[in-house]
Amino acid sequence: MLQQWDERNRDLVVNVGGVLRHRDEAGVSPFDSVVQGGDAVWEGLRLYQGRIFALDAHLRRLRASARALAFTGIPDDATLVEEIRRTLVANDMHDGVHIRLTLTRGLKITSGMDPRLNQSGPTLIVLAEHKAPVYDRGGITLVTASVRRPAPDVLDPKIHHNNLLGSILAKLEANVAGADDALMLDQRGFLAETNATHLFFVAGGVLRTPTTVACPEGITRATVLRLARQAGGDVEEGDFTLPQLYAADEAFVTGTMGELAPVVAVDGRPIGDGRPGPVSGELARRYARLTATEGTPVVAPAGAGTGA
Repeated sequence: MLQQWDERNRDLVVNVGGVLRHRDEAGVSPFDSVVQGGDAVWEGLRLYQGRIFALDAHLRRLRASARALAFTGIPDDATLVEEIRRTLVANDMHDGVHIRLTLTRGLKITSGMDPRLNQSGPTLIVLAEHKAPVYDRGGITLVTASVRRPAPDVLDPKIHHNNLLGSILAKLEANVAGADDALMLDQRGFLAETNATHLFFVAGGVLRTPTTVACPEGITRATVLRLARQAGGDVEEGDFTLPQLYAADEAFVTGTMGELAPVVAVDGRPIGDGRPGPVSGELARRYARLTATEGTPVVAPAGAGTGA
């Protein structure tokens, strides 16, 4: 598996609705919308030396998604940041942390689909874990899933929602095939993304990535595009097919949880020479320099005030 148990997470303190509890004691009501119908939005954040990278962008996306779903009483950014800070302080976390921020529509007065039954909420859940980037920097393998990404008229990916069954079904196929993750196509048959990350590939000296017609507008994706353009590289966003990926010189995936990771094979076909390529390596170094210097301070960096 790409993710493994970290003993440091055994006694995590979790924040549910502003209440801090041990992970074994924290609970979400069975009347909460996230339990009733996956009716929630979420963001994945990463903490680097006391700073959360691209925090403002993540919170904008969270709030935009919540507004698109007609949530009421959406917490302001100051409240969200304070609850994140409280959770990190309670866990004595400063670096190498992934934060799952979830905002649900809230509690229903009785079980049912109708949002008018929600008369309390929303519910904010902050889950912070000690978690290094989850992908093997030596390269991962993908297999194309039969499950497709839906079109915007089915479930618009611009809403960063908690309905992740499509991704889970695709991941099941990858597990059976012995691949690290699943590559997903859109309803037209073009490349979309993986079950968990955005996809990039290099062909003829041009860095290419699928449009966001059938996948979220990833924040790490946008950062990588910016870094590539700043480096003077040719970049193209468009509709691409599997044969174009198979014939690529190199490929990689991006995401907050895994940062940048090379793809060395897709559907049993080696990408390029089957090893991490120079473009992904250079962009990974640039991304590491960026996250080491930018971000919103939330807690003290590791060692601050300890004499270290």
